[in-house]
Amino acid sequence: MSYVRFEAVEKRYNPDDEPAVQGLNIDVNEGEFLVLVGPSGCGKSTTLRMLAGLEDITSGSISIDGARVNDLPPSARGVGMVFQSYALYPHMTVEKNLSFGLRMARGDDRLPSKEIEARVKEAASVLGLEPYMDRLPRHLSGGQRQRVALGRALVRRPKVLLMDEPLSNLDAKLRNQMRVELRRIHDELGTTTVYVTHDQVEAMTLADRIAVMDQGVLQQHATPMEAYHRPANTFVASFLGRPPMNLIEGTCGDGAFRSACGTLRIELPSVFFDVSGEVTFGIRPEDVVIVAEGGSTLEVRDAERLGAETIVHLQGGAVMLAAVVHRPGMEMQAAHEERGATIGVSFPTEAIHLFGPDGKSLAPHMDATQNEVVNE
Repeated sequence: MSYVRFEAVEKRYNPDDEPAVQGLNIDVNEGEFLVLVGPSGCGKSTTLRMLAGLEDITSGSISIDGARVNDLPPSARGVGMVFQSYALYPHMTVEKNLSFGLRMARGDDRLPSKEIEARVKEAASVLGLEPYMDRLPRHLSGGQRQRVALGRALVRRPKVLLMDEPLSNLDAKLRNQMRVELRRIHDELGTTTVYVTHDQVEAMTLADRIAVMDQGVLQQHATPMEAYHRPANTFVASFLGRPPMNLIEGTCGDGAFRSACGTLRIELPSVFFDVSGEVTFGIRPEDVVIVAEGGSTLEVRDAERLGAETIVHLQGGAVMLAAVVHRPGMEMQAAHEERGATIGVSFPTEAIHLFGPDGKSLAPHMDATQNEVVNE
């Protein structure tokens, strides 16, 4: 039994509007870190809010630990939520912010004072907040405040921890540090976690599995590396990766791909020999090989020098292509990064992707009906 299950979940804000979320089926295993990722407006935050009970479900079912929760209020679902804003009480110390929710409980939900104190101490220890328990929020850094917000959710011992873009207000360096901290905390506590972000780096580095969404529809549900190396469709291929996958329109036949403008002719691996007609050819920029002789000839249009790697932007007719050169030396820079230079490129057959006219992967390891990777 999956710990969290979405079954055919749909959300419409108005009957005549397009659904914000449609036909959503996701299983989250106990102790798993699932990341909902996609561009703004794709339905990921709406999905999280439906799970939390902050949004009503138009149709379908959501269950937690085997129990249907559609009609339960947020307080009865056993979830803890961390929002984008810290929402800390500015006049309360860290200790009081952490314990406030527990101290305000009434009736059977009220815990003994010693239990509240023990939970706060445990959370402070896990989150590294022990030196700051007497400080007010204004005397904390952004990362420390975010840890307090996380601790306030954790002291409730939730069945499921929900996080809605919790790192988006932090600067880049602190965001990187907090990603490492969040993963460490999850590995230590093992709390089932559903995390929302538009940042693919957060998704790739934090998740056990990711659910890529677009326009309210689940595009792929897989491990981060499966989604990266075996994208289910052109949207996932272009969304994951910096720079994104090169996608080129053209046709297939006789074991080769030809670009629509006639610039490229690329031999295909045997798994695609039966493919014919209009397709989209895909290859990751890091898989494009710059060669001294042979290959397809393209012109250098620009180069982004990033130190450890250089992104070379190439053009041949209407074909635009990005190639990543790792650890380029000065000779490489002179030869391959000069605008207007002509260079050769080749495409390793094992790195080639093909997508049909509907955008779905034509690779034999993809299940087109479920849009998921089939484990081999």
